[in-house]
Amino acid sequence: MELPFGQGFEEIMFHSWYPILFVLLFSLGYWFRSYMRGAQVISNVSMKGKTVVVTGANSGIGRETAKELAIRGARVIMACRDEEKGKEAAQKLQTLTRNKNIIPMKLDLCSFKSIREFAVAFTKKEDRLDVLINNAGVIMPPQNKTDDGFDLQMQTNYLGPFLLTHLLLNHLKNCSPSRVVNVTAVAFTLGKLNLDDINHESVEDYQTGDMYAQSKLALTMFNKTLAKKLEGTGVTVNAIHPGVVKTDGHRYMGYYTSTFVKMSLMPLIWLVMKTPVDGAQAAVECAIQENLEKVSGKYFVDFNEKKVENAEYDDEDLCDKLYEKSLEWTKFES
Repeated sequence: MELPFGQGFEEIMFHSWYPILFVLLFSLGYWFRSYMRGAQVISNVSMKGKTVVVTGANSGIGRETAKELAIRGARVIMACRDEEKGKEAAQKLQTLTRNKNIIPMKLDLCSFKSIREFAVAFTKKEDRLDVLINNAGVIMPPQNKTDDGFDLQMQTNYLGPFLLTHLLLNHLKNCSPSRVVNVTAVAFTLGKLNLDDINHESVEDYQTGDMYAQSKLALTMFNKTLAKKLEGTGVTVNAIHPGVVKTDGHRYMGYYTSTFVKMSLMPLIWLVMKTPVDGAQAAVECAIQENLEKVSGKYFVDFNEKKVENAEYDDEDLCDKLYEKSLEWTKFES
């Protein structure tokens, strides 16, 4: 019986090596895609009775992190810049997880005032805090300053989490063993810290990528410094790289702003970039894994501890100076 496609098609498909090549390419693509997804959380640790704060929780990695912890029974505070989006996301997660203890709260890391207001509201209504996940961040937006006078990326990615963590430290200490998880990015290995010009105002050609790398380097250095300062308190501090994840966080990047380029790159994006679900796995693992209860000051990629390759990170004096400067910049008084 001749196939409807004609004899030529039959000869190509059943009397050649094309089917074998197709199967091999499909199998290779499937394997590579599975590899790029990264490690997946398999622990069944319950989070019932524990309270978790996740910043930037209304979308992307933050939303999936909140969902995973809510499924495990945690009381999840979704700290979101947009109140309406936060409420909408919380309602959807309550239905999806059957966990009513998912609470949206306003938090804008671009505003020290908003951070302080969040901390006051949280400490008044919540008795405990077991895990703080500093997830919210911004990736390479146009150059801009916050009302506090700092570069948008520097404040959102570093100074905001720095202040928030310190304002919530007493709650974390009172609930020890407790944890802080800082979501950084491998781009920090390319970062250089300029404490005399933290906003890069004297730089002739401002580069959003350089500022992004600096902000994530500062967060990772803070991760190490705070871990040392909290030794013996029962509060651990660890940083994770979630991988390259397809979220709206890339909305300022060139490929994302061009519909044509984005459509052209879609197969490659699908192949090499993680989904938000996959990107959330590292933060969830750091938040729940029992064997990490006493591990602090480390940097993890796909659940594996990695050595930080950055000379400034290894400079203890510079780390201490950054910490002291950050206390001044945020006007935090213990």
